[in-house]
Amino acid sequence: MELRPRSDEKIRQMLQKGVDIPNPLSLDVGDEVNIDQISSAGVRIYPGCRIYGEKTVISAGCRLGYEAPATIENCRIGAGVELKGGFFSNSVFLEKASMGMGAHVREGCILEEEASGAHCVGLKQTILFPFVTLGSLINFCDGLMAGGTSRQNHSEVGSSYIHFNFTPDADKTTPSLIGDVPRGVMLNQPPIFLGGQGGIVGPVRLGYGNVVAAGSILRRDYPQDNQLIFAPAPAGSVRAFVPAAYPNIRRVFENNILYLANLKALEAWYRQVRKAFFDASEFGPLLYAGVMDQLALAGKERLKRLGAMAQKAATPVSTERKPSSTRTAIYEHLTSIEGVFGGNDLNDETKRSRDAFLEDFQRAAGSDRTHYIETIRHLPPEIAAKGVAWLKSLVDDCCERVATAAPSLNLFKKSM
Repeated sequence: MELRPRSDEKIRQMLQKGVDIPNPLSLDVGDEVNIDQISSAGVRIYPGCRIYGEKTVISAGCRLGYEAPATIENCRIGAGVELKGGFFSNSVFLEKASMGMGAHVREGCILEEEASGAHCVGLKQTILFPFVTLGSLINFCDGLMAGGTSRQNHSEVGSSYIHFNFTPDADKTTPSLIGDVPRGVMLNQPPIFLGGQGGIVGPVRLGYGNVVAAGSILRRDYPQDNQLIFAPAPAGSVRAFVPAAYPNIRRVFENNILYLANLKALEAWYRQVRKAFFDASEFGPLLYAGVMDQLALAGKERLKRLGAMAQKAATPVSTERKPSSTRTAIYEHLTSIEGVFGGNDLNDETKRSRDAFLEDFQRAAGSDRTHYIETIRHLPPEIAAKGVAWLKSLVDDCCERVATAAPSLNLFKKSM
């Protein structure tokens, strides 16, 4: 009796293309997988792997399942990526990114060039900029991390680290910015180090060059750069738990808006700068489409979680306590706030900043769009500074629009 006729036909096609499959009978390949989106150059798929999804892309030089069986579901995988074992779904991995055995990477993740994780790392709605390195036994969902200039000088998360992204009130309005987009995309910022056996209670903002001592649990923002941080443990106490109290709701809301604004800046960076580099590579347009899909998904996720919290915060939990005006105002202005992130309108200052940077970038980069990392790292400092100014103007504009849409909240009064 012939087994798995559909899967066998797909595997046969892959072998005919030149994909290296040491034990073809151990693979399972979905009938929906498009073989034309799997490269014939240097791809090696080890025993026990499962490949599903019509959006799946596997580029040249990829190695899948070297340490343990790997399941790939609708992932866009760039050149030279190594997914050594685990479950990978609806995410994008750019050139030379890697994840070790036992990884669990779910929707909304983007691992940029040479970003990596060791064994047993869980990610969801996570964006890692180039070179960011995660140790082992880590849960790091709902965050963006940048910093570092190379594989030798990279931001790192120590082993046994947790980004706490779920509150006692069942909220997930907890995205943390470890670094930021405007400076981070220039690949010229000092790395950030999060010491092992520590954690972040999201949403938190952290500046570049910061070193967080091992075992520290961050519960507030540290936006300044180049700080050595020893976060004190909270004093031991027992008190009554008040559901949906939201004592720091303005800070939580502001950090969510800043995260959304940084996502808009990253979208603009990909659209205006990175797209041409994707167009110059095999499967590049598919990888670019995958990144843009994930960024759109990330924005929808953050607005969805913000809406759920706003509705809960505006609802009285008892007849004795009414929600504060701040809590009700967030919910009342939610539609207007969502509208800020629904379009691509730019103010005149942002347009001028963008055009000035792109003109200088084109002159400095020339016509070669085959080496993204090297092109960005070799930008003259004055041109990189123009790029930062453009993206920061975009972030600031989003925040100002939100502040205008909800004037009673008095948002972003301090310098961002």
